[in-house]
Amino acid sequence: MLYTHVFTEPKSSYSKTTQLGVTFAAGYLAGILCAIVSHPGDSIVSLMAKPEYRGKSAREITKDFGVWNLCTKGLAPRIVMIGTLAALQWWIYDSFKTMMGMGTTGGK
Repeated sequence: MLYTHVFTEPKSSYSKTTQLGVTFAAGYLAGILCAIVSHPGDSIVSLMAKPEYRGKSAREITKDFGVWNLCTKGLAPRIVMIGTLAALQWWIYDSFKTMMGMGTTGGK
């Protein structure tokens, strides 16, 4: 999608460095999405380990802690962590492909 909507020239017209930058950005965006989607569930699992929530169901924890808090508390650091990890994984993969002469992923 980045090559369709942001970098509208053919992928081959961009340098390998730019293509790897696009890969990193795409990975970071994917990581942000994954962090947002998985955060409420992971928050519930983390709260289940705390003594005050031990033995309570996910529904009870959600009621006590609040849906808004489950979705937002601690989300920013999670986005930084997951976004960076996903972006680096994509970048390392495409860098290896580029070193082997296969080119980067994505685009036409």
